[in-house]
Amino acid sequence: MYLLGYDIGSSSVKASLVNAENGQCVASAFYPKVEAEIMAIQAGWAEQDPEMWWNNLKLATADVMATSHVRAEEVKAIGISYQMHGLVCVDKNLKVLRPAIIWCDSRAVSYGQKAFETIGESVCLSHLLNSPGNFTASKLAWVKENEPEVYNQIYKIMLPGDYIAMRMTGEVRTTVSGLSEGMFWDFKSESVASFLMDYYGFDLSLIPDICPTFAEQGCLTTRVAQELGLQAGLPVTYRAGDQPNNALSLNVFEPGEIASTAGTSGVVYGVNGSVNYDPRSRVNTFAHVNHTKESPRLGVLLCINGTGILNSWVRRTMGTDLSYSEMNDAASLVSIGCQGLSIVPFGNGAERVLENKEPGCAIQGLNFNFHTRAHIMRAAQEGIVFSFKYGMEVMEQMGIHITNIHAGNANMFLSPIFRNTLACITGATIELYDTDGSVGAAKGAGMGLGLYKDHNEAFATLKKLQVIEPDVRHKEQYQAAYALWKERLEKIL
Repeated sequence: MYLLGYDIGSSSVKASLVNAENGQCVASAFYPKVEAEIMAIQAGWAEQDPEMWWNNLKLATADVMATSHVRAEEVKAIGISYQMHGLVCVDKNLKVLRPAIIWCDSRAVSYGQKAFETIGESVCLSHLLNSPGNFTASKLAWVKENEPEVYNQIYKIMLPGDYIAMRMTGEVRTTVSGLSEGMFWDFKSESVASFLMDYYGFDLSLIPDICPTFAEQGCLTTRVAQELGLQAGLPVTYRAGDQPNNALSLNVFEPGEIASTAGTSGVVYGVNGSVNYDPRSRVNTFAHVNHTKESPRLGVLLCINGTGILNSWVRRTMGTDLSYSEMNDAASLVSIGCQGLSIVPFGNGAERVLENKEPGCAIQGLNFNFHTRAHIMRAAQEGIVFSFKYGMEVMEQMGIHITNIHAGNANMFLSPIFRNTLACITGATIELYDTDGSVGAAKGAGMGLGLYKDHNEAFATLKKLQVIEPDVRHKEQYQAAYALWKERLEKIL
């Protein structure tokens, strides 16, 4: 018995086939092999053709089925993870009306800000748990004002994962978690946010039917089954945005548990057990995959834009003769705090944790007499971690007590300096696992199918690769370095 998971990213579509009994991934593939095109007709725009997602999904499916030699009838359920906050518009024939406006498109910022100010900050935050911001609802408002001929043909709006599920099953559905990430969910009324729909002039009929995150959400049509080489009637039993799904992949379901990634940008995603929000909207709050009215589970999302991109910039500019591993070795010879050198890593656009300010990257305390490139290499990693800590303090103010961080063994988490600094400055134990989003989506499908009694059984075979405990011997040194970094940041702001 096998489970098929998809991760619909903006760079590629990945598919993984997982043995439901032992939890092992038997095959995986991603397409395209080079980064997928993002169309930017104007500055700040970012669009993709949903048909491209579908074509890459077909290629990835064919690859994993051929590689694994698994028969189509042995695959029992499908799970879908997808890039969050996108907007797909279809007409009554379920045909796409325009390219999808994806997560990193910033054209709707002013629409969300105006809504926030007009409706009222307290109303938006207490009901949506966020500012309407640049999320899906505001993107739809942009379409309504700037492309009325498109808007007037819209039958339903969807998130990227909803679109993929619709292509598979013919059913137009979404989830509470998905609606919350688009700013369409009212956490006070536990229903679609009619006050925001009214403000923007949206008809409630545009919202798809709501289905549970874990449940049969539709089955493959005969035509699509032939197209994918799978069995007709195969159920789609799970869907979630990429960050909630990443948390699921790392078995992060309960209050106080944290999932983190540290690629080009960095994310800390914590589960809160009560409906709460940051009054300054420096972090985002969405319904987690297991959220219910009776047992609230909110995913609090901290995003840091300047993460691995800073480390790669350091390598390009002053460490081109070194591998990342060699950079880590050189930086490890430098003392904690880098002899007063600090790097503020916010050089990759506006940072939400800084209330959308864009201070840029700053190197402070540089002394030409004794600082070397090794100091800069270490200060970059420490600065990235300190930015995580700065945001995590906001999460702690919201009632999330951080004791354990789960992460994949990839990107910045491969660096001993990065993970040791993070463990020491937060006091949290870090656990590194061998998993990814498509594997998590496959196991989510197993949960939706009812193969597992709970998430602990579903992820019982999750392979833990390493545990990093805080090194209390250096606690004061890390705290002093962070205090200096924070002081310098706040002077910049």
